[in-house]
Amino acid sequence: MTVETTSLETEVLSALDTVLDPELDEPITELGFVRSVHIDDSGVSVHLRLPTSFCSPNFAYLMASDSVDALRRVEGIGQVRVMLDDHHDSDKINAGLAADAGYRQTFGDEAEEGLDELRLVFQRKAHMAAMERSVEDRLKNSGLEVSDVYRLRLRNLPSGRMKDALLRRRVAIGLGIAPDDQVFVDQHGTPVPTEEIPLKLRFAKSVRISIEGNSHFCRGMLATRYEDEEDLSTRITNSRLTDRSAS
Repeated sequence: MTVETTSLETEVLSALDTVLDPELDEPITELGFVRSVHIDDSGVSVHLRLPTSFCSPNFAYLMASDSVDALRRVEGIGQVRVMLDDHHDSDKINAGLAADAGYRQTFGDEAEEGLDELRLVFQRKAHMAAMERSVEDRLKNSGLEVSDVYRLRLRNLPSGRMKDALLRRRVAIGLGIAPDDQVFVDQHGTPVPTEEIPLKLRFAKSVRISIEGNSHFCRGMLATRYEDEEDLSTRITNSRLTDRSAS
C-alpha cells in the first residue's frame, strides 16, 4: 500500500470523524456506526449501521447526509456513496442519498421540518449540555456559588477540552465566543436572569444526563445487535490504483 492511499484512508476517516449523531453529540466513528469503508478508483463507498432498525429516520438521514457532505470535501475522492444498512427505511434513505434528493423530497409528507431546523434543535441541546458541564465544573472547583453564575464569563473557564467543546457548540448555533461573553445564556445568547438560574441549571443538567445516558444505551444496543461480528471497528479496504492527483 502506498503512502498516497494510506493518506487517503486517513482523510476519509477524519472526514467521518466530523459527523455527529445529532442526539448523542458524538462522532459516528466513535459510536461504531461506520461499518465499512471501501475506496476504489471511482470513489468511496461507506456503509453505516445503527443500534436498532427503528432508530428515528430523520436522525438516520441526517447522519448519512452529513457523511456524504463530509466525504465530498476530501480532495480527489471521486464519487461518494453512503448507504445505511439494516434500517426499516434503508431503501428510502439510500435511494434519496443516491439521487441527491434532499430530506424533504426523500420523505415527502413525513418530513415535518427541514434538515437544517432538525440539526439546529440538537445543536442547541448539545450547547446546553456543554454549558452545564462548564458551569458545574466551576461550581465544584472554583468556589463559585449558584447565585454567582451570572458573573461567569468565557475568560473564567480553564483552557481544555471542556471549554473547547463549549466554544465549538456556541459557534455552531451562532453565539459569540468573546472572552467577556457570559457563559450561562439561552439559545439566543441572552443571559439567563439571576432568579431563573437555579431552575435553568437543573433543566440543563437533565438534558446533559439524558444525552450521556442515551449514548451508553446506544453503545450497548449496537454491541448486542452485532454480537456475531468479531468487533465493531470499521472495516477499511482500498483497491485504488490511480493517484488522486491524476484523477
